[in-house]
Amino acid sequence: MLGNLPLGLYVHFPWCVRKCPYCDFNSHTATGVLPVSDYMDALIADLEQDLILTWGRPVQSIYFGGGTPSLISAEDIAAFLSNVRARLELSPDVEITLEANPGTIEHDSFEAYYQAGINRVSLGVQSTHDDLLDAIGRIHQKTEIENALMSLQSSRITNFNLDLMYALPGQNLSQSACDVDWVIKSGASHVSFYQLTIEPNTRFMASPPIRPDHDAAWEMQQTGQHALENSGFNQYEISAFARHEMKSRHNMNYWRYGDFLAIGAGAHSKITQAANGSTQRFAKHRHPKQYLQGRGTGDWVAEKSTLGQEDHVFGFFVNQLRLKNGVYVDDFVPRTGLAWEVVESRVQQAMEKGLLETCENRLKPTRHGWNFVNDIQQLFLPKGIAI
Repeated sequence: MLGNLPLGLYVHFPWCVRKCPYCDFNSHTATGVLPVSDYMDALIADLEQDLILTWGRPVQSIYFGGGTPSLISAEDIAAFLSNVRARLELSPDVEITLEANPGTIEHDSFEAYYQAGINRVSLGVQSTHDDLLDAIGRIHQKTEIENALMSLQSSRITNFNLDLMYALPGQNLSQSACDVDWVIKSGASHVSFYQLTIEPNTRFMASPPIRPDHDAAWEMQQTGQHALENSGFNQYEISAFARHEMKSRHNMNYWRYGDFLAIGAGAHSKITQAANGSTQRFAKHRHPKQYLQGRGTGDWVAEKSTLGQEDHVFGFFVNQLRLKNGVYVDDFVPRTGLAWEVVESRVQQAMEKGLLETCENRLKPTRHGWNFVNDIQQLFLPKGIAI
């Protein structure tokens, strides 16, 4: 029987000022006056319909993602969180994160968001060079980044993440290193440092930009990672670095194969029922107009499925193998409902290939395996599927 897994709440806000050409998230360019009030009401109605799935389970984290949630006023955030607290039990130390873009924080100060209930911010910096920001279609420039940082530093939000990308069109090693140095000096408690990738169904896929070659990207990655680690940031996931153990609790719950309830247009949930041991994934309607119609119809769910044995194996390993500490073996049975014997032969194969090694109660990628995580994940995929 499955245990009572940790639970997070994800809240999706689907609008942006302008959609970035590399973005494959469910986001839509804002035109005219946004129906924020109607959308916030729809989120609560959506949540109420899902309450039966998580009744009595405390929420350890709330994450406002998008899109650009910082387009929502602090007043609307405060009202929404008040409604959530009336319907869900929140852990006393609940982590509440707001994703923000530097070009949109003039809506409210971060102190106002703190007073609304936000205690963690994830700011999409991407680069501090104006020409590189232009090359990837961002609406902000360095001036807006610096203004956003000053707003953060003058607020009571001390736990904040900065998103930083490398291997951007036209970027060189010196520029990448300069960006990393800037975020190190920013006072951030957390940095997400990841390579620009070209995703399907994006403008960059239709018209790919010229990017640094593999060797140049690798040098940027290694230089940036070493600089972060030498400055007190501990890498705990493929692209995540934290000072003083300030890991993202919300993301750690994903990576350790916990449960998450998700509301909003296109949001994806994973919920386990301890009573019968079944785990379901379901997705809400993607388009904001169709999602908003749910207030009248009660129809929020676009897709729904019950996870089978191979789904659990893949989901568990593909996520936990992203962690520098590796796979928490003791998580497997309570978080999948499966016996360890189901995966024992595949684990043994990875160890024989020199990709995994045991460390206390964990399976860690070896130094060699950490550079070939995809090869390890491949061993736990259902047959006929490739990463």
